[in-house]
Amino acid sequence: MSAALQQAIELVRRATHAVALTGAGISTPSGIPDFRSPGSGLWNQVDPLEVATIWAFYEHPEKFYRWIRPIAQKLRNAQPNAGHRALATLELHDLLRAVLTQNVDSLHQAAGSRRVIELHGHARSATCLQCGHQVAAEALWAAVLDGRPPEACPRCGGLLKPDVILFGEPLPYAALRAAQQEALTCDLMLVIGTSLEVMPAADLPLLAKRRGARLILINRDVTPYDAAMDVVIRADVARTLAELARAALA
Repeated sequence: MSAALQQAIELVRRATHAVALTGAGISTPSGIPDFRSPGSGLWNQVDPLEVATIWAFYEHPEKFYRWIRPIAQKLRNAQPNAGHRALATLELHDLLRAVLTQNVDSLHQAAGSRRVIELHGHARSATCLQCGHQVAAEALWAAVLDGRPPEACPRCGGLLKPDVILFGEPLPYAALRAAQQEALTCDLMLVIGTSLEVMPAADLPLLAKRRGARLILINRDVTPYDAAMDVVIRADVARTLAELARAALA
């Protein structure tokens, strides 16, 4: 066991209010690609301004759905991995208070995590951009996976958009406020599988640190805030979290 992992285990054991901030890197072992990894990241294959902004969605929703179709298939098939399960186990044993996630895949909930704050929305529902009516998204995703355009809003006939946050959209206020409150009150934040390049989520560790919290980073790649971390573990996220949880509960 590395010295960094041992230090992380001790910090988890001593913490009275630990939270986790997770990004795409915790879900890549479940088969969901991240956005920025060289060669495999989603933004290496397409310009996000062409398909993943709210303005592009308004103008050409068919491009968005064509782009997201293979991703939606991966989301449908994905199962929680050892990293998701480790965080759920830590919460179950009162060693973790909440998961703040940038992911929209709902894998934390599937693993058993109970307090999940979804900063970038989720794919479980969709909202009409004309009248604001919200519907469950199962039929929408079934149409997308079949190569068909999703049905219009059942209330007004308007355009339905999945409740994932696109570029140019504000984050859900309630989720952002809850995440900021966790950052202000925690004494330990585990920062897991995130590039820390997307604001305002990337500011949460610094907000926690300014209030005296310790920071643990578990990520394969360098982030802009490595120097602010108390512990940096450059390793496989899922295996590291599983080992950390086992040792912290031993």
